[in-house]
Order: sequence, then C-alpha cells, then structure tokens
Amino acid sequence: MAPGSGQNQTPAATVQSLLHGARLEVIPTRGILDDVRTLSPVHRTVTITASESLGLDATLDLAGALRADGRTVVPHIAARMVAGRPHLAEIVERLAADGIDALFVPGGDATPGPGAYTSSLELLADLAELDHPFRTVGVAAYPEPHPTIPAAEVVAALAAKHAFATQMVSNLCFDASTVRDWVRDVRREGTTLPLWLGVPGRVDAARLARVGARIGVGQSLRFVRGKAGTVARLLTPGGFAAQRLVDRMSETLTDPAAGVAGLHVYTFNEIERTEAWLASGED
Repeated sequence: MAPGSGQNQTPAATVQSLLHGARLEVIPTRGILDDVRTLSPVHRTVTITASESLGLDATLDLAGALRADGRTVVPHIAARMVAGRPHLAEIVERLAADGIDALFVPGGDATPGPGAYTSSLELLADLAELDHPFRTVGVAAYPEPHPTIPAAEVVAALAAKHAFATQMVSNLCFDASTVRDWVRDVRREGTTLPLWLGVPGRVDAARLARVGARIGVGQSLRFVRGKAGTVARLLTPGGFAAQRLVDRMSETLTDPAAGVAGLHVYTFNEIERTEAWLASGED
C-alpha cells in the first residue's frame, strides 16, 4: 500500500488484504497457461518471467494469452535479452496490441549479444522516448547484497531508475529484520517508489531446485546461496512456510511509511499450493 493508506485497518486485516491482492510471478513453461486459468482467480495479477533458455517470445505469448482472458499481466522484459532499440520498439508495439499496460524491467541473466542492452537503465531510457502504453513500469530492488554487483552500484542504479519507474519489486529475502532495515534505509535515501515486497509462494524445495535448474532462472534463485540454514527453518514437509515468513514481516507490511503496495509472490509455478495459502492465510 502507498504511504498513508490502510491506516484504519488492524494489522491482521492489512496482512489479509495484502494476501488477497497478492500478485503471482510465474515462469512461462509448458502447461502454466492452463494452470493459471484453472487455479488462479481472474482478479489475480500475473507477472511473467523472462528466461534466456525459454526465449522472450515465451514471455510475450503467455502475457498475450492471459490478457485475452481479461487478466492484468506484467511481462518481464529482461534488458539483456533485447537486441537494441528497434527490437524494443517491436516488443512495445506487440504488447500495446495485446492491451498490456504494465511492464517489469530487470537486467536479466543473459549474456548480451551484439547491440543488446547491457543494463535495465539503458532500456528504460530508450523506453521513455518511445510512444508506449505502460502506466506502470517496475524495476528490481535488493534487500540483501546483490551477488555480482557492489552495494554502492545497486543503490546508485535504483536512484537512477527512479526517474523512469513507477514501482519497485524486491528480490526474495528470508530475514524479516533485513527487509525492515532495508526498507527504512531506502526510504531515508529518498526512494519513494511503491514497493511490491517479494515473498516465496508455497513451494516445495525440490521442485524449486528442479524447475530453476531446467529453465535457468538464476535471478530468482540466488536467494538460496549461502542461506541454507535460514531456508531450512522455513521449510515444512509441504514446502516453504510462506505465512510464517509473512507474519514475521508484518511490521514492515503494516507500516504506512514503508510504502508497501502489495505482495509479489514467487511461485516457481506451484500455483495450486500457493493459491490455497493465499486463500486461507495458513501454512
């Protein structure tokens, strides 16, 4: 929620509202279209990752199909998968034709080819000069140190993207106090972008590792590196104890100054279990 909203709700009601309005991140693998159509309510916003191994067309195809169902969709356009401004213009035209008005722009894990963007900031700058339909443009944010980019560069990059973006989406973090401190620091530094706070869905650990290894979603899997003990404490026989983590983050979620717009749920395509959790608020 934006700063100042939800002030008349109890903390428990605020968290329940965030669960109801959470958006799901999915990977555009075979079968996911049917899963979303069958298992997720139409009100649920769906964001769609971009994977080098699957190709950007897989993201765009799924986004178009779900938008045709009347859903709100947010395709990820990974900068390093876009071969320069002409390619970007083609993507924008295609998404506009599908009636899509939201976008998320990460840097991505791909090795840039000739003429491709090397950072999300480069793509965002070109996007701002195009006639595009996007009312919301999201960028990535990192509560914990980025595995390959120095902290000072991450902070500077977020500040630079502020002029082009309308919201930020945090990478996964399993430490509620780290998230709390990071949000406070970001707000103190002047970042006012609404925050979609990244949390895991009800995901089986073996499935997470299997899917991630098969389709190469390195950006979303980096949170497990060096976090074995923390992750283990949030595991149950059926998957991550997602509600337990959300409860630990309630101080941040219910603080109007934190500017939390909603929950961004990393599902790794475990739609049925994740939707059951969001509906019940129980692990």
